[in-house]
Amino acid sequence: MLRLPAFIAFMLIATAAIARPDAEPPASDGITAPPPFVLKGTEVRTIRAKALQRDYEIFVSLPESYQSQPRRRFPVLFVTDADYAFPLVRSIARRVGNRAKGLEEFILVGLSYSVGDTPEYSRRRDYTPTPNGEKTRDPSGKPPVFGEAEGYRRFLSEELMPFVAATYRTDTTRSIYAGHSYGGLFGLHVLLSEPKLFQHYIIGSPSLWFDQKVLFQRERAYAEANKELKANVLMAIASYETIDKASGDPRYDGKTDMIADLKEFEQALRSRNYPGLKLSTEIIPGEDHLTVFPAIVTRGLLWALPAKRD
Repeated sequence: MLRLPAFIAFMLIATAAIARPDAEPPASDGITAPPPFVLKGTEVRTIRAKALQRDYEIFVSLPESYQSQPRRRFPVLFVTDADYAFPLVRSIARRVGNRAKGLEEFILVGLSYSVGDTPEYSRRRDYTPTPNGEKTRDPSGKPPVFGEAEGYRRFLSEELMPFVAATYRTDTTRSIYAGHSYGGLFGLHVLLSEPKLFQHYIIGSPSLWFDQKVLFQRERAYAEANKELKANVLMAIASYETIDKASGDPRYDGKTDMIADLKEFEQALRSRNYPGLKLSTEIIPGEDHLTVFPAIVTRGLLWALPAKRD
């Protein structure tokens, strides 16, 4: 299976244009270029991570009734790898939502990368819990950095999420997290560090193999120190994210059985008998690591934000 570099390339190819307030059409030989495609009803904010000493962009999409219902507060879905995931989740939500008939309306916040860094560099650093990652060269030429997930979690908890709550009419008791691959790994890091930060966790194909399965050690440490883990967690993965040496299908993973890892992690969580943990897992047939995220998002939205029935 193609892992992280291919995943990044896939994200960049699939990314739709996002409106930025300072974006100007480039000019060539005095001729104004046609305007870029813009996702209507979206905006971009830049937030300074003071402790990390860098800037991050977030993409925001407000629900259709946001202006017409000025007293209403909305749940918020935060999704990682926003350059790819934000337009995807927004489009899926509108199709599944069917004008608020299929889903409860929500504010979508896309967590983009640090300004000035490549997506690869930013996500490897911010989504991984330890510095022991694969030392592949970043496209920028810089050596990659890993292991700053805890600093990024603090940025979300102490700076970014309070900014969103102060800027938009959010229901702060109903925050939802969605992440895939390294984003799934980071989501589990948050779950074991500050579980109350999100009410629902949509965890897609988490990279539990990272640093010799270090997150299994973190899970055991959490269980030794805590008798409760109150959260709603959906973990999903593709059927091809396993090893099948007898098959010549290149969609199967060639090195890591991520399905086995996920089942082992699920079993560990269930064995703790946390009273407040509601855990669901799913293996999605016919998908691989690079194609499964749209299906995970669709299932996750229906699970976390079902339409309210009168």
